[in-house]
This record gives sequence, C-alpha cells and structure tokens, in this order.
Amino acid sequence: MQGTMRMTILAAAILAVVALAGCGSSKQVQRVAVDEQIDLSGRWNDTDSRQVSEALVSQAMATPWVEDFLAENGRKPYVIVGDVVNRTSEHIPVKTFMADLEREFINGGRVKIVASVAEREQVRTERADQQENASPETMKQWGREKGADFMLLGEINMVVDREGGEAVKYYQVDCYLVDLEDNTKVWAGFEKIKKYISHDSYRG
Repeated sequence: MQGTMRMTILAAAILAVVALAGCGSSKQVQRVAVDEQIDLSGRWNDTDSRQVSEALVSQAMATPWVEDFLAENGRKPYVIVGDVVNRTSEHIPVKTFMADLEREFINGGRVKIVASVAEREQVRTERADQQENASPETMKQWGREKGADFMLLGEINMVVDREGGEAVKYYQVDCYLVDLEDNTKVWAGFEKIKKYISHDSYRG
C-alpha cells in the first residue's frame, strides 16, 4: 500500500515538473524584411516564387516576339496569365506565383496584362450595375474589352533525391507563350531551383 502511495506521489511530481516546463516555454516572433530569404523547411516558398517569376519574365522580354509584334501591329501585345499547373507532391500556392508573374510583366511596361476569367466576371458585374445606376458621363460601355494576343501557360515539376537525413530538391518551372489566334508558341523558357536539406529527422 505504501509502495503504491509512493508511486502515485512520484508520478504526480513528474507531471507537475513537465507542466511547469511547458508553461515556462515561450514563443518569439521577430519581424523581418519581406524580401529577406528564409528557408525553414526546404519547400517552395515566397522567395522561390519571386525569383522564378522575375527570371522567367526577364527571359520572355529578352526574346524577339515582343519587337516582332510591335513591328506588325504598331502596339504593345496584350497578355493573359493562364494556368500554371503544380505537378509536384507539395502544396504550392500557384495563384501567388501567377500574381508575381503578372506583376513582373506589368512593371516591365513592355506588354499589357489582361484580367483573368474570374476578374473579368467581377468587372462585368460592375459594368452591368453601372448601366442602371451610374451617370451617362461615367458609365462604362459594353464591347470595349481588350482581347489577349498571347496566353502564358506553365507547370512546376519537382525531383527529390533523398538518403537518410539528407535530401536534394530540384524544382523546374516551365512556361511558354501561345499566340491565341493560331496556337503557335512564340516563347518557351524555364527556371530551376536546387536545394540541399540536411536534418536528422527530415521527412520531405
């Protein structure tokens, strides 16, 4: 009976120590620059999205399709960013990556970006509302949308080489521009990212 009592007291003491240790732990949060490169897990992150979008748009703007279009049509081409398919086993926020691509194109100033399908639906709803409620001077007319000349499409692939607690992750992002009138590809490019990860408990 006394042995059981001692065991009970000992167990309670251990639980109390564990509880106190848990209460004593603290979390620290530190603000950092949004463009600072931080890799915690080795997975695709905001730095990858930003760097890859910059590289791909730079590649696209360095090829002659833009000048060819300007020479033939006397205006900047209209581009729409279509689907970028994630073919990896990771969750990759492709919408963020597509937004980064759009931003790079817009800020570069050499092409004009057309709104996506979802965005156009919102704009059309607003335009329809204006037909009833806006003044004639400010009401926007139907049938004046700009049709895209080219669509950007792409995909993200990944290869993982793993051994024990070490891994090498290789990402390849392929993108290409398609002429919407005749389906020809006027540009194709790719960007690669390679990461070495070392951790005793690496799980991928």
